[in-house]
Amino acid sequence: MNVFVDSLKRWTIALAAIIALTASNAVAQKPNIVIIFLDDAGWADFEPFGIPPYKTPHVRALAEEGCRFNQFYVPQAICSASRAALLSGCYPGRTKVFGAHGPNGRGLEPKFMNVAEMLKKADYKTGVFGKWHVGDQPETRPAARGFDESAGLMYSNDMWEFHPENPGHWGRFPLKYYENNEVTIGRVTKEHQPFLTTWYTEKAVEFIGRHKEDPFFLYVPHSMPHVPLFVSEKFAGKSGAGLLGDVLMEIDWSVGQINKALKDHGVEDNTLVVFTSDNGPWVSYGNHAGATPFREAKGTSFDGGIRSACIAKFPGEIKAGSVSNTAWSTIDLLPTIAHLAKVALPENPVDGENVWPVISGEPSATNPQEYYPFSNGNQFQGVISGDGQWKLHLPHPYRTLVKPAHDGQAGKYRQARIELSLFDLKNDPYETTNVAAKHPKVFAKLHQTALAHLEEFYPNQGKKRQR
Repeated sequence: MNVFVDSLKRWTIALAAIIALTASNAVAQKPNIVIIFLDDAGWADFEPFGIPPYKTPHVRALAEEGCRFNQFYVPQAICSASRAALLSGCYPGRTKVFGAHGPNGRGLEPKFMNVAEMLKKADYKTGVFGKWHVGDQPETRPAARGFDESAGLMYSNDMWEFHPENPGHWGRFPLKYYENNEVTIGRVTKEHQPFLTTWYTEKAVEFIGRHKEDPFFLYVPHSMPHVPLFVSEKFAGKSGAGLLGDVLMEIDWSVGQINKALKDHGVEDNTLVVFTSDNGPWVSYGNHAGATPFREAKGTSFDGGIRSACIAKFPGEIKAGSVSNTAWSTIDLLPTIAHLAKVALPENPVDGENVWPVISGEPSATNPQEYYPFSNGNQFQGVISGDGQWKLHLPHPYRTLVKPAHDGQAGKYRQARIELSLFDLKNDPYETTNVAAKHPKVFAKLHQTALAHLEEFYPNQGKKRQR
């Protein structure tokens, strides 16, 4: 009998050890998530997307270690709308976060769960270091939105007293720097701005080191290269291509520091890194604006505004040095991350889809999205087919550059208008030729899709259109 009891005890202990080991492995397999989100970077600002007159070896290395996505979209080419879409996985038309919210702006309503809040359910440590810009009220700042740690600005770095166009307006709202929900710099000045990229980077690297034993979500939304441009002394004049080149080289350094920290702390192989921008360049600022080969730029729904360079890296999961021309969007990040972390989606409606088969390069993988809507401000302007080939513009006005300015001053736009148009992005990525008459079935289908989206999410705009 004693032999039986002893044997049973040994089996019980062994079984408990197996269960504990399995649980430990399960925790270890929760992937870390790092999102580096630039502000107003042009599609061609970094190698290997463009051939700039300065070197960006760290972004190039990230692409060599992961996959370069050439057709990646944001749903709106304006700061707050783009960020809210990334964090919530929802269309701007659903969240009603349009344009760029200023000081004390409401931002993303708490009823829409964001990535950090979702991952907290799976015991992730969460940190955001950079420009938040999706809410500047107690209930919508990072500390109330699922982030354990935070540091940076609540909105754009040009919303301050030194704004070149409207300093009097912005002077009423001192630009503040926060750390963990406490104001540590009550009035950000020209003496502070050169340190922003360095501060965000140092916080990100420290966060990785402190949480290498935990699953973590690290969000680094840089303030740069949004104007006004500032750079630290270590990169001042280094590019030989002016202040913008120096700023972009410092951002490249930041990417390298984060990538190095993942390697140094032994968590690289279990980490998904996504690098992209909230929209295209703000071209009215001339030599302080980035570059895009596509039509128009920030503040428009042409591809120069809503197509951003994107790199995704996950060793062993995403083929190193690969290139993809398959379309996907920021709204797909939340559901894709939910899939990887094995955590339930938010209870609120989510518009993104799990596109991990596309990101990981599974053979014959296709995008499950039927379409991607795009908008500008609170105006819905059209749709892109889920496969990324077709883009339909509803009639809408847009701004086009007349004369750029230089050295931090804003240039001039004029108002133009595009009529109902269909573009074949695979053969005409620059949106030059309306092919609606050549492809009537495609046109009819996308037009109906756009009208249905208009009716569901922008009913007032739809009524005005019918008058």
